[in-house]
Amino acid sequence: MRKKVAIVGTVGLPAKYGGFETLAEHFVNQKGDEFDILVYCSKKAYPEGPVAHEKATLKYLPLNANGIQSIPYDIWSILYSVRKADRLLILGVSGCVILPFVKLITRKKIVVNIDGLEWKRDKWGKFARKFLKFSEKLAVRYADEVIADNKVIQDHVKKSYKKNAQLIAYGGDHTRSENISSDTFLKFPFLKEPYAFKVCRIEPENNIELILKAFSKSGKLNLVIIGNWENSDYSSRLKAEYDNVQNIFLLDPIYDQRKLNEIRSNCLLYVHGHSAGGTNPSLVEAMYLGLPILAYGINYNRESTKNQALYFEDKDSLVSALSKLESLPLKEVGEKMSDMAKEEYMWVKVANAYARLFI
Repeated sequence: MRKKVAIVGTVGLPAKYGGFETLAEHFVNQKGDEFDILVYCSKKAYPEGPVAHEKATLKYLPLNANGIQSIPYDIWSILYSVRKADRLLILGVSGCVILPFVKLITRKKIVVNIDGLEWKRDKWGKFARKFLKFSEKLAVRYADEVIADNKVIQDHVKKSYKKNAQLIAYGGDHTRSENISSDTFLKFPFLKEPYAFKVCRIEPENNIELILKAFSKSGKLNLVIIGNWENSDYSSRLKAEYDNVQNIFLLDPIYDQRKLNEIRSNCLLYVHGHSAGGTNPSLVEAMYLGLPILAYGINYNRESTKNQALYFEDKDSLVSALSKLESLPLKEVGEKMSDMAKEEYMWVKVANAYARLFI
């Protein structure tokens, strides 16, 4: 008899938001014939959402999946799952404060991906950070299996909680290299010149301001960033300050995967500024496309790229790297990233690793 697996902690399917949603999408595609899969979705994000997607059943809750509402959203999903499923996959720790109670009423297996030390992110206030750190502690203590998406996170779990975590990253092989179409060139004529590229949420820990300052000071290479520029006072301020800089082009989110891949896969350089979290999905995708990576040199990014990419530590070192682009081994770095991704970051490998935990 097939096990019933509930996936908690995503905005929903079909995936259109972030890494957890993409993970859920590909697990459903890869393992929908082996498990009965139930995915919890936000009615706020999918007001007209279908009752099923591919091989998964969808259950909608009338809350946002992110921000402060993520806590009751995840708790509600977990309590539903205890009745509906044999196995729970909880993505993120927001709702894990309920796990001590849940473990009193059920012996069903609970697997938690603790994400990337969410409590360290600059966007959270003091209370939120304490709460998220407490939730992480409960998640690790009460989960039957803990998943870390990066060895640095795995080491943190071992050191802080004396517990072994399973190391499972993300896949990047859903991305495709595309030629830039005439329509895209017409809309974004600056793509005809060499450019660096970045796609991310516009948040402080992604070092957006540092990158914008460095490129505006260098002026040597165009920079194209796709992100949610109207999301906060921080992002709006940066857009107002840098939108008219000659070599900087700030684009709103692009949800058409083909159009995104047209712009991404033809850049001269992929700039990755994330300084919090574990293995970042956008980095893995860029690696799979064989893009030369210039990454912020924090331990997470060095681990994801096995120390084989190019790195910067601050604004000055980024300006310095941009000043000597012609001498940097961009082609060789891109080839190394592609080879690494095709070995490490494939969805079939990821899905198989999760599936082994649900048997």
